[in-house]
Amino acid sequence: MTRTIEDLIGTFYEAFRGKPELLDDIVADDWADIPLGPDQAPGRAGATPLIQGINEAFGDFRIVVHQIVDGRGPDGNGFVGVRGEMRGVHSGEMFGVAATGREIRLRIHEFHEVVDGRIVRTWHMEDWLDWFQQVGARPTH
Repeated sequence: MTRTIEDLIGTFYEAFRGKPELLDDIVADDWADIPLGPDQAPGRAGATPLIQGINEAFGDFRIVVHQIVDGRGPDGNGFVGVRGEMRGVHSGEMFGVAATGREIRLRIHEFHEVVDGRIVRTWHMEDWLDWFQQVGARPTH
């Protein structure tokens, strides 16, 4: 079955709602997540604890996609850019900051490399400084 790019990207972000098993069909085993999160192991298997941690820190966590820029070639391989937003309620410790109960909205920009219908690499940037401001905290490092 050939997925649309919207379905592929939508499924990728739906996995971050506490459903890491969704990555099995769409992300390569040796997926490169660049940069790795704190204590994150490489590969698709490293995403499971990351997803669990995010969902422990943020209730009602979700990623909203605002725009997909499809730069893939005619063969379906290439790069896809995503502009989006992480949303949720800060309901657990994150980066040493105790739960505040505040709703957060965190801008994200990501590039996914797609080969043969699977994501093989993801480069991502989140606006964590804005998150610290939203929860009334300061980074400690």
